[in-house]
Amino acid sequence: MRAVILDDYQQVALSYADWSVLEGVEVSSVGEHLAGEELVRALEGAAVVVVMRERTPLTRELLERLPELRLVVTSGMRNASIDLEACRERGVAVCGTASSSAPPVELTWALILGLVRHLGPESASFRDGGPWQRSVGVDLAGATLGVVGLGKIGSRVAEIGRAFGMEVLGWSPHLTDERADEAGVRRAGSLVELMAAADVVTLHLVLSESTRGLVGAAELAAMRPAARLVNTSRAGLVDTGALVDALRAGRIAGAGLDVFDEEPVPLDHPLRSLPTVLATPHLGYVSAGNYRRYFTEAVEDVAAWRAGEPVRLLT
Repeated sequence: MRAVILDDYQQVALSYADWSVLEGVEVSSVGEHLAGEELVRALEGAAVVVVMRERTPLTRELLERLPELRLVVTSGMRNASIDLEACRERGVAVCGTASSSAPPVELTWALILGLVRHLGPESASFRDGGPWQRSVGVDLAGATLGVVGLGKIGSRVAEIGRAFGMEVLGWSPHLTDERADEAGVRRAGSLVELMAAADVVTLHLVLSESTRGLVGAAELAAMRPAARLVNTSRAGLVDTGALVDALRAGRIAGAGLDVFDEEPVPLDHPLRSLPTVLATPHLGYVSAGNYRRYFTEAVEDVAAWRAGEPVRLLT
């Protein structure tokens, strides 16, 4: 039996779990992002595919070209890039793994702090022999943090904001005063109200048809020129074109981004060259602890499925 691990960018998947317990299973990993015919060739003959979050979509069209596929394992218990209906129709089981929300919370704050203290340009200046102390940082104490989405991640981000001495506003399509009180934040009356009041806006919503493009030109226009936007959730929450326009025109002070419409981001994409963008290559959930969870439980998923008792089923 052949199993393929996709998008193992750091080439560490085989070291974070003991795959040798899967006797009779030939396990290989792919260290680069594949698409089209290259992807089909890489998965040819595979009965098991392990995917990392939503790095590679498993569409109906792709699944139809993989007649031997019987099991998909995804890191985490939600993956919008897998066509679950097509998997069910084809008798392909889909299983997930545990995932900690702590790493994306931590990266969110790394981006916020990096933006307001200009860590990117200051570090580059230090390394390249440039000016000593070229910028003036922004105080977080006394500033306003706007948190869009108060689930597990957003609530923790809000808690840390309060620890920095920030006033925290919260908003989501279905946020109530009671839930806002529980999270220790003040509920904004609307998204635009939050965008207009916050010094830093950070997004933590699930991407759906109702939230896609939630932050567009009008919402960005409501932000003050000194404000910054952070997105470690899903790129589709933001109209990227409108964001690029706002950054180019200096209508907002900067953006901290970990998620993008196309990943890896094309080399000629404007987000790669805008000086007020602090970006990381979708590292939110990438940590040693999460990788250990993902791949250890991926092995468990494969073993349980082979034994006829699949666990953590998504289908």
